[in-house]
Amino acid sequence: MASRKTKAGSTNSPDKKLPLNKSIPLGIQHVLAMFAGNITVPIIVAGVFGQTPEQKIFLIQMALFVAGVATIIQTVGYKEIGARLPIVQGTSFAFIPIMLPFKAAGLGAVFTAAFIGGIFQIFIGKVLKPIRHLFPPLVTGIVVLMIGFSLLKVGFMYAGGGGWLMNNKPEIFANTNHLTVAASVFIVAIFFNLRGKGMASAASILIGIVAGFIVAAALGMVNYGKIASAAWFAFPMPLQYGIDFVPGAIILMLFMSVVTTIETIGDISATTMGGAKREATDKEISCGIMADGVGTAFGAIFNAMPNTSYSQNAGLVAFTGVVSRHVGTIAGIILVLMGLFPKLGGIIAAMPESVIGGAAIIMFGMIVAAGIKLISRAEMDQRNLLILALSLSFGIGMSLLPDFEKNIPDFGISLKLLLTTGLIPAGLLAFILTLIREITKDIADFEGDQIAKYKTYPIRYGIKSAIKLISFLSFVVCLVALVPYFNNTYNYWYLIILVIGVEIPLILVVFLLVKSPKISSAILSSKILKFSTIMGLLAIYIGSL
Repeated sequence: MASRKTKAGSTNSPDKKLPLNKSIPLGIQHVLAMFAGNITVPIIVAGVFGQTPEQKIFLIQMALFVAGVATIIQTVGYKEIGARLPIVQGTSFAFIPIMLPFKAAGLGAVFTAAFIGGIFQIFIGKVLKPIRHLFPPLVTGIVVLMIGFSLLKVGFMYAGGGGWLMNNKPEIFANTNHLTVAASVFIVAIFFNLRGKGMASAASILIGIVAGFIVAAALGMVNYGKIASAAWFAFPMPLQYGIDFVPGAIILMLFMSVVTTIETIGDISATTMGGAKREATDKEISCGIMADGVGTAFGAIFNAMPNTSYSQNAGLVAFTGVVSRHVGTIAGIILVLMGLFPKLGGIIAAMPESVIGGAAIIMFGMIVAAGIKLISRAEMDQRNLLILALSLSFGIGMSLLPDFEKNIPDFGISLKLLLTTGLIPAGLLAFILTLIREITKDIADFEGDQIAKYKTYPIRYGIKSAIKLISFLSFVVCLVALVPYFNNTYNYWYLIILVIGVEIPLILVVFLLVKSPKISSAILSSKILKFSTIMGLLAIYIGSL
Protein backbone atom coordinates (compact mmCIF):
# COMPACT_ATOMS: atom_id res chain seq x y z
CA MET A 1 0.00 0.00 0.00
CA ALA A 2 1.47 3.26 -1.04
CA SER A 3 2.01 5.96 1.54
CA ARG A 4 3.55 9.40 1.66
CA LYS A 5 7.04 9.50 3.13
CA THR A 6 8.16 12.30 5.41
CA LYS A 7 11.63 13.73 5.88
CA ALA A 8 13.39 13.29 9.18
CA GLY A 9 13.33 16.97 9.93
CA SER A 10 9.68 17.60 9.13
CA THR A 11 6.97 18.19 11.69
CA ASN A 12 5.17 15.01 10.67
CA SER A 13 8.22 12.77 10.85
CA PRO A 14 8.54 10.15 13.61
CA ASP A 15 12.33 10.70 13.43
CA LYS A 16 12.12 14.38 14.39
CA LYS A 17 14.14 15.04 17.55
CA LEU A 18 12.96 17.64 20.02
CA PRO A 19 15.12 19.29 22.71
CA LEU A 20 14.89 17.74 26.17
CA ASN A 21 13.09 20.76 27.62
CA LYS A 22 10.23 19.92 25.23
CA SER A 23 10.45 16.13 24.91
CA ILE A 24 10.47 15.47 28.69
CA PRO A 25 7.14 17.30 29.37
CA LEU A 26 5.65 15.62 26.29
CA GLY A 27 6.90 12.24 27.53
CA ILE A 28 5.35 12.89 30.96
CA GLN A 29 2.12 13.71 29.12
CA HIS A 30 2.14 10.24 27.52
CA VAL A 31 2.78 8.59 30.91
CA LEU A 32 -0.12 10.47 32.51
CA ALA A 33 -2.41 9.37 29.67
CA MET A 34 -1.80 5.65 30.24
CA PHE A 35 -0.81 5.41 33.91
CA ALA A 36 -4.24 4.63 35.38
CA GLY A 37 -4.96 1.88 32.87
CA ASN A 38 -1.51 0.35 33.26
CA ILE A 39 -1.75 -0.13 37.04
CA THR A 40 -5.44 -1.08 37.06
CA VAL A 41 -4.87 -4.47 35.42
CA PRO A 42 -2.38 -5.78 38.04
CA ILE A 43 -4.62 -4.42 40.81
CA ILE A 44 -7.61 -6.40 39.46
CA VAL A 45 -5.60 -9.57 38.88
CA ALA A 46 -3.90 -9.35 42.29
CA GLY A 47 -7.30 -9.14 43.99
CA VAL A 48 -8.74 -12.15 42.14
CA PHE A 49 -5.62 -14.30 42.61
CA GLY A 50 -5.49 -13.56 46.34
CA GLN A 51 -2.18 -11.72 46.39
CA THR A 52 -0.91 -10.03 49.55
CA PRO A 53 -0.58 -6.20 49.64
CA GLU A 54 3.19 -6.61 49.18
CA GLN A 55 2.65 -8.86 46.17
CA LYS A 56 0.15 -6.40 44.68
CA ILE A 57 2.69 -3.57 44.97
CA PHE A 58 5.28 -5.83 43.33
CA LEU A 59 2.93 -6.56 40.37
CA ILE A 60 2.25 -2.83 39.92
CA GLN A 61 5.99 -2.15 39.97
CA MET A 62 6.58 -4.84 37.32
CA ALA A 63 3.75 -3.45 35.18
CA LEU A 64 5.42 -0.02 35.13
CA PHE A 65 8.91 -1.40 34.50
CA VAL A 66 7.84 -3.72 31.67
CA ALA A 67 5.63 -1.06 30.05
CA GLY A 68 8.68 1.20 29.92
CA VAL A 69 10.97 -1.45 28.42
CA ALA A 70 8.28 -2.52 25.89
CA THR A 71 7.72 1.12 24.88
CA ILE A 72 11.45 1.65 24.30
CA ILE A 73 11.56 -1.54 22.19
CA GLN A 74 8.66 -0.15 20.15
CA THR A 75 10.05 3.36 19.66
CA VAL A 76 13.80 2.70 19.30
CA GLY A 77 13.54 -0.65 17.57
CA TYR A 78 16.11 -3.32 16.79
CA LYS A 79 16.36 -4.74 13.24
CA GLU A 80 12.82 -5.99 12.42
CA ILE A 81 11.47 -5.37 15.93
CA GLY A 82 9.68 -2.09 16.67
CA ALA A 83 7.41 0.24 14.67
CA ARG A 84 9.72 3.22 15.40
CA LEU A 85 6.64 5.30 16.12
CA PRO A 86 5.43 6.99 19.35
CA ILE A 87 3.60 3.79 20.36
CA VAL A 88 3.31 3.53 24.15
CA GLN A 89 2.90 0.01 25.56
CA GLY A 90 1.09 -1.04 28.71
CA THR A 91 -0.73 -3.94 30.37
CA SER A 92 -3.76 -5.02 28.35
CA PHE A 93 -7.34 -5.07 29.67
CA ALA A 94 -8.34 -7.46 26.87
CA PHE A 95 -6.54 -10.38 28.53
CA ILE A 96 -8.31 -10.07 31.89
CA PRO A 97 -11.29 -12.33 30.95
CA ILE A 98 -9.00 -15.21 29.98
CA MET A 99 -6.68 -14.82 32.98
CA LEU A 100 -9.28 -14.83 35.74
CA PRO A 101 -10.63 -18.38 35.13
CA PHE A 102 -7.15 -19.77 35.92
CA LYS A 103 -6.83 -18.38 39.44
CA ALA A 104 -6.71 -21.93 40.79
CA ALA A 105 -3.68 -22.68 38.60
CA GLY A 106 -1.92 -19.54 39.80
CA LEU A 107 -0.06 -16.67 38.16
CA GLY A 108 2.74 -19.01 37.08
CA ALA A 109 0.35 -20.58 34.55
CA VAL A 110 -0.78 -17.13 33.35
CA PHE A 111 2.75 -15.83 32.81
CA THR A 112 3.87 -19.04 31.08
CA ALA A 113 0.91 -18.85 28.71
CA ALA A 114 1.61 -15.14 28.14
CA PHE A 115 5.22 -15.91 27.18
CA ILE A 116 4.07 -18.44 24.56
CA GLY A 117 1.40 -16.01 23.35
CA GLY A 118 4.05 -13.29 22.93
CA ILE A 119 6.23 -15.61 20.84
CA PHE A 120 3.19 -16.46 18.71
CA GLN A 121 2.47 -12.75 18.14
CA ILE A 122 6.06 -12.25 16.96
CA PHE A 123 5.37 -14.97 14.38
CA ILE A 124 2.14 -13.23 13.30
CA GLY A 125 4.03 -9.99 12.75
CA LYS A 126 6.70 -11.82 10.75
CA VAL A 127 4.24 -13.41 8.30
CA LEU A 128 1.86 -10.43 8.11
CA LYS A 129 3.70 -8.63 5.35
CA PRO A 130 2.61 -10.90 2.44
CA ILE A 131 -1.05 -10.44 3.38
CA ARG A 132 -0.86 -6.75 4.33
CA HIS A 133 -3.05 -5.85 1.35
CA LEU A 134 -5.86 -7.75 3.05
CA PHE A 135 -5.98 -4.98 5.67
CA PRO A 136 -7.07 -2.02 3.49
CA PRO A 137 -8.08 1.39 4.96
CA LEU A 138 -11.68 0.20 5.30
CA VAL A 139 -10.76 -2.69 7.64
CA THR A 140 -8.17 -0.80 9.69
CA GLY A 141 -10.47 2.23 9.81
CA ILE A 142 -13.35 0.14 11.20
CA VAL A 143 -11.04 -1.33 13.84
CA VAL A 144 -9.75 2.13 14.85
CA LEU A 145 -13.30 3.49 14.93
CA MET A 146 -14.51 0.66 17.16
CA ILE A 147 -11.49 1.09 19.46
CA GLY A 148 -12.52 4.71 19.93
CA PHE A 149 -16.20 3.85 20.45
CA SER A 150 -15.37 1.14 23.00
CA LEU A 151 -13.12 3.52 24.98
CA LEU A 152 -15.53 6.46 25.17
CA LYS A 153 -17.44 4.73 27.95
CA VAL A 154 -14.16 4.22 29.82
CA GLY A 155 -13.31 7.91 29.45
CA PHE A 156 -16.58 9.01 31.01
CA MET A 157 -16.20 6.37 33.73
CA TYR A 158 -12.85 7.92 34.66
CA ALA A 159 -14.39 11.40 34.54
CA GLY A 160 -16.97 10.28 37.10
CA GLY A 161 -14.29 9.05 39.51
CA GLY A 162 -13.39 5.60 38.19
CA GLY A 163 -14.79 2.09 38.10
CA TRP A 164 -14.33 1.41 41.80
CA LEU A 165 -16.53 4.34 42.79
CA MET A 166 -19.10 3.45 40.16
CA ASN A 167 -19.43 -0.11 41.50
CA ASN A 168 -18.91 0.43 45.24
CA LYS A 169 -20.03 4.00 45.99
CA PRO A 170 -22.50 4.97 43.25
CA GLU A 171 -23.88 7.78 45.44
CA ILE A 172 -20.68 9.81 45.02
CA PHE A 173 -19.83 8.65 41.50
CA ALA A 174 -19.96 11.57 39.04
CA ASN A 175 -20.70 14.02 41.86
CA THR A 176 -20.03 17.74 41.56
CA ASN A 177 -16.40 17.49 42.68
CA HIS A 178 -15.43 14.81 40.16
CA LEU A 179 -17.25 16.51 37.29
CA THR A 180 -15.66 19.86 38.19
CA VAL A 181 -12.18 18.32 38.11
CA ALA A 182 -12.83 16.53 34.80
CA ALA A 183 -14.35 19.65 33.26
CA SER A 184 -11.36 21.78 34.32
CA VAL A 185 -8.97 19.36 32.57
CA PHE A 186 -11.18 19.23 29.47
CA ILE A 187 -11.62 23.01 29.14
CA VAL A 188 -7.97 23.92 29.83
CA ALA A 189 -6.64 21.25 27.43
CA ILE A 190 -8.99 22.33 24.62
CA PHE A 191 -8.15 26.02 25.18
CA PHE A 192 -4.38 25.53 25.00
CA ASN A 193 -4.65 23.15 22.05
CA LEU A 194 -6.66 25.65 20.00
CA ARG A 195 -5.25 28.95 21.26
CA GLY A 196 -1.76 28.00 22.40
CA LYS A 197 1.32 28.09 20.18
CA GLY A 198 4.27 25.74 19.93
CA MET A 199 4.93 23.89 23.15
CA ALA A 200 1.76 25.21 24.83
CA SER A 201 -0.36 23.52 22.16
CA ALA A 202 1.70 20.29 22.02
CA ALA A 203 1.59 19.90 25.82
CA SER A 204 -2.06 20.94 26.14
CA ILE A 205 -3.09 17.64 27.77
CA LEU A 206 -0.31 17.92 30.35
CA ILE A 207 -1.30 21.53 31.12
CA GLY A 208 -4.92 20.41 31.49
CA ILE A 209 -3.96 17.57 33.85
CA VAL A 210 -1.85 19.93 36.00
CA ALA A 211 -4.82 22.32 36.19
CA GLY A 212 -7.10 19.44 37.14
CA PHE A 213 -4.64 18.28 39.81
CA ILE A 214 -4.63 21.78 41.35
CA VAL A 215 -8.44 21.87 41.37
CA ALA A 216 -8.56 18.38 42.91
CA ALA A 217 -6.06 19.41 45.60
CA ALA A 218 -8.14 22.50 46.41
CA LEU A 219 -11.20 20.26 46.81
CA GLY A 220 -9.30 17.86 49.11
CA MET A 221 -9.42 14.95 46.64
CA VAL A 222 -5.68 14.15 46.46
CA ASN A 223 -4.58 11.04 48.38
CA TYR A 224 -1.13 11.99 49.69
CA GLY A 225 -0.93 8.70 51.58
CA LYS A 226 -0.10 6.87 48.33
CA ILE A 227 3.03 8.98 47.99
CA ALA A 228 4.15 8.38 51.58
CA SER A 229 3.56 4.61 51.49
CA ALA A 230 5.48 4.01 48.25
CA ALA A 231 9.03 2.62 48.51
CA TRP A 232 12.05 4.60 47.32
CA PHE A 233 13.68 1.76 45.36
CA ALA A 234 12.66 -1.74 44.27
CA PHE A 235 14.66 -4.03 42.00
CA PRO A 236 12.72 -6.10 39.40
CA MET A 237 12.94 -9.87 39.99
CA PRO A 238 12.19 -12.32 37.14
CA LEU A 239 10.14 -15.54 37.35
CA GLN A 240 8.84 -14.94 40.87
CA TYR A 241 5.84 -17.17 40.19
CA GLY A 242 7.68 -19.98 38.44
CA ILE A 243 6.79 -21.79 35.22
CA ASP A 244 3.60 -23.82 34.82
CA PHE A 245 2.28 -25.20 31.52
CA VAL A 246 -1.54 -25.24 31.52
CA PRO A 247 -2.89 -26.16 28.04
CA GLY A 248 -6.21 -24.31 28.46
CA ALA A 249 -4.48 -21.07 29.43
CA ILE A 250 -2.05 -21.38 26.52
CA ILE A 251 -4.82 -21.95 23.96
CA LEU A 252 -6.76 -18.92 25.16
CA MET A 253 -3.61 -16.80 25.19
CA LEU A 254 -2.87 -17.78 21.58
CA PHE A 255 -6.40 -16.77 20.62
CA MET A 256 -6.07 -13.42 22.36
CA SER A 257 -2.74 -12.84 20.61
CA VAL A 258 -4.66 -12.74 17.33
CA VAL A 259 -7.27 -10.41 18.83
CA THR A 260 -4.71 -7.97 20.25
CA THR A 261 -2.88 -8.00 16.90
CA ILE A 262 -5.98 -6.54 15.26
CA GLU A 263 -6.10 -3.86 17.96
CA THR A 264 -2.39 -3.08 17.51
CA ILE A 265 -2.88 -2.64 13.77
CA GLY A 266 -5.63 -0.15 14.63
CA ASP A 267 -3.44 1.75 17.11
CA ILE A 268 -0.52 2.00 14.67
CA SER A 269 -2.87 3.16 11.92
CA ALA A 270 -4.46 5.73 14.24
CA THR A 271 -1.01 7.03 15.24
CA THR A 272 0.24 7.57 11.70
CA MET A 273 -3.07 8.92 10.44
CA GLY A 274 -3.57 11.26 13.39
CA GLY A 275 0.04 12.43 13.73
CA ALA A 276 1.83 11.98 10.40
CA LYS A 277 -1.34 12.38 8.28
CA ARG A 278 -0.65 9.20 6.33
CA GLU A 279 -1.41 5.48 6.38
CA ALA A 280 0.94 3.16 8.22
CA THR A 281 3.49 1.33 6.08
CA ASP A 282 3.75 -2.46 5.84
CA LYS A 283 7.03 -2.34 7.75
CA GLU A 284 5.64 -0.20 10.58
CA ILE A 285 2.70 -2.55 11.15
CA SER A 286 4.71 -5.78 10.85
CA CYS A 287 7.55 -4.56 13.08
CA GLY A 288 5.09 -3.00 15.53
CA ILE A 289 3.22 -6.29 15.98
CA MET A 290 6.50 -8.14 16.55
CA ALA A 291 7.48 -5.56 19.18
CA ASP A 292 4.08 -6.09 20.81
CA GLY A 293 4.89 -9.79 21.08
CA VAL A 294 8.41 -9.15 22.39
CA GLY A 295 6.95 -6.85 25.07
CA THR A 296 4.47 -9.53 26.17
CA ALA A 297 7.11 -12.29 26.24
CA PHE A 298 9.57 -10.06 28.14
CA GLY A 299 6.79 -9.02 30.53
CA ALA A 300 5.93 -12.64 31.29
CA ILE A 301 9.51 -13.26 32.42
CA PHE A 302 9.33 -10.21 34.70
CA ASN A 303 5.92 -11.04 36.21
CA ALA A 304 3.88 -8.55 34.16
CA MET A 305 0.55 -9.11 32.42
CA PRO A 306 0.45 -9.23 28.59
CA ASN A 307 1.40 -5.93 27.02
CA THR A 308 -0.16 -4.12 24.08
CA SER A 309 -0.17 -0.71 22.43
CA TYR A 310 -2.29 1.86 24.28
CA SER A 311 -5.05 3.49 22.26
CA GLN A 312 -5.26 6.58 24.48
CA ASN A 313 -1.69 7.44 23.51
CA ALA A 314 -2.60 7.11 19.84
CA GLY A 315 -5.40 9.57 20.56
CA LEU A 316 -2.91 11.86 22.30
CA VAL A 317 -0.71 11.88 19.19
CA ALA A 318 -3.73 12.74 17.04
CA PHE A 319 -4.75 15.56 19.40
CA THR A 320 -1.33 17.20 19.79
CA GLY A 321 0.13 16.36 16.37
CA VAL A 322 3.45 15.37 18.00
CA VAL A 323 4.52 12.17 16.21
CA SER A 324 8.17 12.11 17.31
CA ARG A 325 9.10 8.61 18.41
CA HIS A 326 11.79 10.07 20.64
CA VAL A 327 9.05 11.52 22.84
CA GLY A 328 7.72 7.97 23.20
CA THR A 329 11.22 6.84 24.20
CA ILE A 330 11.28 9.47 26.95
CA ALA A 331 7.92 8.13 28.16
CA GLY A 332 9.41 4.63 28.23
CA ILE A 333 12.40 5.80 30.28
CA ILE A 334 10.09 7.53 32.77
CA LEU A 335 8.04 4.32 33.14
CA VAL A 336 11.21 2.29 33.76
CA LEU A 337 12.28 4.77 36.46
CA MET A 338 8.83 4.51 38.04
CA GLY A 339 9.26 0.75 38.15
CA LEU A 340 12.65 1.11 39.83
CA PHE A 341 11.59 4.02 42.09
CA PRO A 342 7.94 3.44 43.13
CA LYS A 343 7.84 6.81 44.91
CA LEU A 344 7.59 8.47 41.48
CA GLY A 345 4.59 6.35 40.56
CA GLY A 346 3.00 7.20 43.90
CA ILE A 347 2.87 10.88 42.91
CA ILE A 348 0.71 10.11 39.88
CA ALA A 349 -1.33 7.49 41.74
CA ALA A 350 -2.26 10.18 44.29
CA MET A 351 -4.45 12.11 41.86
CA PRO A 352 -8.12 11.15 41.46
CA GLU A 353 -9.14 9.30 38.30
CA SER A 354 -11.42 12.16 37.27
CA VAL A 355 -8.26 14.14 36.38
CA ILE A 356 -7.37 11.50 33.80
CA GLY A 357 -11.03 11.26 32.74
CA GLY A 358 -11.15 14.85 31.50
CA ALA A 359 -8.20 14.14 29.22
CA ALA A 360 -9.39 10.66 28.24
CA ILE A 361 -12.65 11.97 26.76
CA ILE A 362 -10.63 14.13 24.36
CA MET A 363 -8.10 11.44 23.44
CA PHE A 364 -10.66 8.70 22.85
CA GLY A 365 -12.72 11.06 20.70
CA MET A 366 -9.63 11.69 18.58
CA ILE A 367 -9.32 7.93 17.99
CA VAL A 368 -12.88 7.90 16.63
CA ALA A 369 -11.96 10.80 14.34
CA ALA A 370 -8.83 8.97 13.10
CA GLY A 371 -10.97 5.92 12.28
CA ILE A 372 -13.41 8.03 10.29
CA LYS A 373 -10.49 9.58 8.41
CA LEU A 374 -9.10 6.14 7.51
CA ILE A 375 -12.51 4.90 6.32
CA SER A 376 -12.93 8.00 4.15
CA ARG A 377 -9.86 6.89 2.15
CA ALA A 378 -11.67 3.79 0.93
CA GLU A 379 -13.82 3.90 -2.17
CA MET A 380 -17.38 3.81 -0.92
CA ASP A 381 -18.85 1.47 -3.52
CA GLN A 382 -21.79 -0.79 -2.75
CA ARG A 383 -19.63 -3.62 -1.39
CA ASN A 384 -17.58 -1.42 0.93
CA LEU A 385 -20.69 0.34 2.18
CA LEU A 386 -22.19 -3.07 2.93
CA ILE A 387 -19.08 -4.19 4.84
CA LEU A 388 -19.08 -0.92 6.78
CA ALA A 389 -22.79 -1.24 7.57
CA LEU A 390 -22.53 -4.85 8.73
CA SER A 391 -19.43 -4.23 10.84
CA LEU A 392 -20.85 -1.19 12.60
CA SER A 393 -24.23 -2.89 13.08
CA PHE A 394 -22.69 -5.87 14.84
CA GLY A 395 -19.92 -3.95 16.57
CA ILE A 396 -22.02 -1.12 17.99
CA GLY A 397 -25.33 -2.95 18.22
CA MET A 398 -24.10 -5.83 20.36
CA SER A 399 -22.19 -3.52 22.69
CA LEU A 400 -25.33 -1.39 23.24
CA LEU A 401 -27.44 -4.42 24.18
CA PRO A 402 -25.48 -6.63 26.60
CA ASP A 403 -28.49 -8.96 27.09
CA PHE A 404 -28.21 -9.97 23.44
CA GLU A 405 -25.42 -12.42 24.22
CA LYS A 406 -27.26 -14.32 27.00
CA ASN A 407 -27.90 -17.37 24.80
CA ILE A 408 -24.53 -17.38 23.08
CA PRO A 409 -22.44 -20.38 24.25
CA ASP A 410 -19.10 -19.49 25.84
CA PHE A 411 -17.17 -22.58 24.73
CA GLY A 412 -14.96 -21.92 27.75
CA ILE A 413 -13.28 -18.86 26.17
CA SER A 414 -15.44 -15.99 27.45
CA LEU A 415 -16.97 -15.68 23.98
CA LYS A 416 -19.85 -13.58 25.23
CA LEU A 417 -17.56 -10.95 26.64
CA LEU A 418 -15.45 -10.85 23.49
CA LEU A 419 -18.47 -10.43 21.25
CA THR A 420 -20.08 -7.68 23.28
CA THR A 421 -16.98 -5.50 23.36
CA GLY A 422 -17.93 -4.34 19.87
CA LEU A 423 -14.37 -4.26 18.58
CA ILE A 424 -14.03 -8.00 18.05
CA PRO A 425 -17.19 -8.75 16.02
CA ALA A 426 -16.79 -5.58 13.94
CA GLY A 427 -13.13 -6.16 13.19
CA LEU A 428 -13.43 -9.88 12.50
CA LEU A 429 -16.55 -9.55 10.36
CA ALA A 430 -15.01 -6.74 8.31
CA PHE A 431 -11.84 -8.75 7.91
CA ILE A 432 -13.52 -12.03 6.86
CA LEU A 433 -15.86 -10.35 4.36
CA THR A 434 -13.01 -8.37 2.88
CA LEU A 435 -10.72 -11.41 2.87
CA ILE A 436 -13.11 -13.58 0.85
CA ARG A 437 -13.78 -10.74 -1.58
CA GLU A 438 -10.13 -9.77 -2.02
CA ILE A 439 -8.83 -13.29 -2.55
CA THR A 440 -11.54 -13.98 -5.12
CA LYS A 441 -10.70 -10.72 -6.93
CA ASP A 442 -6.99 -11.60 -6.79
CA ILE A 443 -7.72 -14.89 -8.56
CA ALA A 444 -9.76 -13.02 -11.19
CA ASP A 445 -6.90 -10.52 -11.69
CA PHE A 446 -4.18 -13.16 -11.59
CA GLU A 447 -2.71 -12.58 -15.07
CA GLY A 448 -2.72 -8.79 -14.78
CA ASP A 449 -1.20 -8.89 -11.30
CA GLN A 450 1.57 -11.17 -12.60
CA ILE A 451 2.46 -8.67 -15.32
CA ALA A 452 2.41 -5.82 -12.78
CA LYS A 453 4.56 -7.98 -10.41
CA TYR A 454 2.09 -7.66 -7.53
CA LYS A 455 2.62 -10.04 -4.60
CA THR A 456 -0.97 -11.16 -4.04
CA TYR A 457 -1.91 -14.31 -2.14
CA PRO A 458 -2.69 -16.40 -5.29
CA ILE A 459 0.60 -15.33 -6.93
CA ARG A 460 2.69 -15.99 -3.84
CA TYR A 461 1.06 -19.27 -2.75
CA GLY A 462 -0.79 -20.43 -5.86
CA ILE A 463 -4.42 -20.44 -7.02
CA LYS A 464 -5.10 -23.83 -5.45
CA SER A 465 -3.98 -22.60 -2.03
CA ALA A 466 -6.18 -19.50 -2.43
CA ILE A 467 -9.18 -21.66 -3.30
CA LYS A 468 -8.55 -23.82 -0.21
CA LEU A 469 -8.54 -20.67 1.94
CA ILE A 470 -11.80 -19.44 0.39
CA SER A 471 -13.33 -22.87 0.97
CA PHE A 472 -12.31 -22.87 4.62
CA LEU A 473 -13.63 -19.34 5.25
CA SER A 474 -16.90 -20.19 3.50
CA PHE A 475 -17.27 -23.27 5.69
CA VAL A 476 -16.73 -21.15 8.82
CA VAL A 477 -19.33 -18.60 7.69
CA CYS A 478 -21.86 -21.33 6.87
CA LEU A 479 -21.37 -23.05 10.22
CA VAL A 480 -21.37 -19.96 12.45
CA ALA A 481 -24.33 -18.40 10.64
CA LEU A 482 -26.54 -21.27 11.83
CA VAL A 483 -25.93 -20.54 15.53
CA PRO A 484 -28.44 -17.62 15.87
CA TYR A 485 -31.27 -19.85 14.64
CA PHE A 486 -30.49 -22.79 16.93
CA ASN A 487 -30.12 -20.39 19.87
CA ASN A 488 -33.62 -19.08 19.07
CA THR A 489 -32.22 -15.61 18.35
CA TYR A 490 -33.86 -15.51 14.89
CA ASN A 491 -37.03 -17.16 13.54
CA TYR A 492 -37.38 -19.91 10.91
CA TRP A 493 -37.51 -17.35 8.07
CA TYR A 494 -33.90 -16.56 8.90
CA LEU A 495 -32.99 -20.21 8.37
CA ILE A 496 -34.87 -20.44 5.07
CA ILE A 497 -33.31 -17.26 3.59
CA LEU A 498 -29.90 -18.18 5.00
CA VAL A 499 -29.89 -21.63 3.38
CA ILE A 500 -31.22 -20.42 0.03
CA GLY A 501 -29.42 -17.07 -0.18
CA VAL A 502 -26.16 -17.68 1.68
CA GLU A 503 -25.34 -21.33 2.37
CA ILE A 504 -26.15 -22.71 -1.09
CA PRO A 505 -24.44 -19.83 -2.96
CA LEU A 506 -21.28 -20.24 -0.86
CA ILE A 507 -21.25 -23.98 -1.56
CA LEU A 508 -21.71 -23.13 -5.26
CA VAL A 509 -18.74 -20.75 -5.15
CA VAL A 510 -16.51 -23.40 -3.61
CA PHE A 511 -17.73 -25.97 -6.16
CA LEU A 512 -17.05 -23.63 -9.09
CA LEU A 513 -13.55 -22.76 -7.95
CA VAL A 514 -12.59 -26.34 -7.11
CA LYS A 515 -14.13 -27.77 -10.28
CA SER A 516 -12.73 -25.10 -12.59
CA PRO A 517 -9.95 -22.98 -11.00
CA LYS A 518 -10.01 -20.39 -13.78
CA ILE A 519 -10.27 -16.61 -13.93
CA SER A 520 -13.77 -16.84 -15.42
CA SER A 521 -14.90 -18.91 -12.43
CA ALA A 522 -13.46 -16.33 -10.03
CA ILE A 523 -15.31 -13.49 -11.80
CA LEU A 524 -18.61 -15.39 -11.56
CA SER A 525 -17.88 -16.29 -7.92
CA SER A 526 -17.33 -12.62 -7.09
CA LYS A 527 -20.82 -11.81 -8.38
CA ILE A 528 -22.33 -14.69 -6.40
CA LEU A 529 -20.59 -13.49 -3.23
CA LYS A 530 -22.12 -10.04 -3.69
CA PHE A 531 -25.60 -11.63 -3.94
CA SER A 532 -24.87 -13.83 -0.93
CA THR A 533 -23.89 -10.86 1.25
CA ILE A 534 -27.10 -9.00 0.38
CA MET A 535 -29.18 -12.08 1.18
CA GLY A 536 -27.39 -12.44 4.50
CA LEU A 537 -28.49 -8.93 5.46
CA LEU A 538 -32.04 -9.75 4.40
CA ALA A 539 -32.00 -12.93 6.49
CA ILE A 540 -30.91 -11.01 9.60
CA TYR A 541 -33.59 -8.36 9.08
CA ILE A 542 -36.53 -10.73 8.44
CA GLY A 543 -35.31 -13.23 11.02
CA SER A 544 -35.40 -10.59 13.75
CA LEU A 545 -39.03 -9.62 13.11
